[in-house]
Amino acid sequence: MSHQLFVAAGVLAVFAVTPVTGQNAGQKKPWTMPRAADGHPDLQGIWTNATITPMERPSALANKPTLTDAEATAFEKRAADELNNLDGKSEGPLLAAAGSSGTGGYNVLFIDRGSELARVDGVKRTSLVVDPPDGKVPPMTPEARERIAAMMRGFNRYDSVQERPLAERCLLGFGSTSGPPMMPVLYNNNYQIVQTPSAVMILVEMVHDVRIVRINGTHAPANVRQWLGDSIGHWEGDTLVVDTTNFTDQTRFRGSSENLHVIERFQRVDAGTILYRVTIDDPTTFSKVWTLEYPFRATSGPIYEYACHEGNYALTDILGGARKADGASQKK
Repeated sequence: MSHQLFVAAGVLAVFAVTPVTGQNAGQKKPWTMPRAADGHPDLQGIWTNATITPMERPSALANKPTLTDAEATAFEKRAADELNNLDGKSEGPLLAAAGSSGTGGYNVLFIDRGSELARVDGVKRTSLVVDPPDGKVPPMTPEARERIAAMMRGFNRYDSVQERPLAERCLLGFGSTSGPPMMPVLYNNNYQIVQTPSAVMILVEMVHDVRIVRINGTHAPANVRQWLGDSIGHWEGDTLVVDTTNFTDQTRFRGSSENLHVIERFQRVDAGTILYRVTIDDPTTFSKVWTLEYPFRATSGPIYEYACHEGNYALTDILGGARKADGASQKK
């Protein structure tokens, strides 16, 4: 072959492969499930469940379990506007008072609840509750209503630090952020998962609570009770199923009793998402079993050390205020 023919053939070959190469470069490589050494899905990393999707579906959206992207954008904008205008007297949106029953315990600057509705199966959800289908927590039993009424009366006792709620004493994160179920709250919605063949550790950013899930374990005896319950796990295919019992009567998820039984399912659905589905069963509190579902999304972190009591004068002031109120009533 002459030199000219060789060059021409080479040029043609380049043009022949160029379109194929360009097409491959534009295609996304299919996601492959990362797996731990034991072959199970690798759930390790730092995740957040922050979302503005409410626990229960708002009445205005009674027949809309999902929203279009346009509807979701409008909903999210209204939520942001409401948050930034909680206190009309503030000098700017980051100074708006929030939290603490309207006392201004938090400024918007400190709120980190996310800015979007939870997206599952490609669409935005209007409630975390997915069963019952109306997105509402089932009615409580008469027994539970009486128990909660007594509990609320107990919140008005100020004679001792030990009479105050666990979250107020910085012993447990508020709003069931530690779980189970692990609920999104006002801020600090980050979690770190560390996984071995025999255990899964979940570090909760709020109050640095730690959950240990024993893989293929058995529950502790019924007389062994813990604030976060006793969690054992097993794999069903690529889904981690965690069964938790043995709660105390102090955890009180939405008024639950020590009979609370929680089943969580962790399913990694893509590189940046764990789908979290959790079933709540407590026949002494709720009239039927119910289910929540929402995503945990990958986040870069890190999880910082959580300081709750350092420099905190709240409990001193709460008890001191009660003593002052007692003195005023005695003078009368």
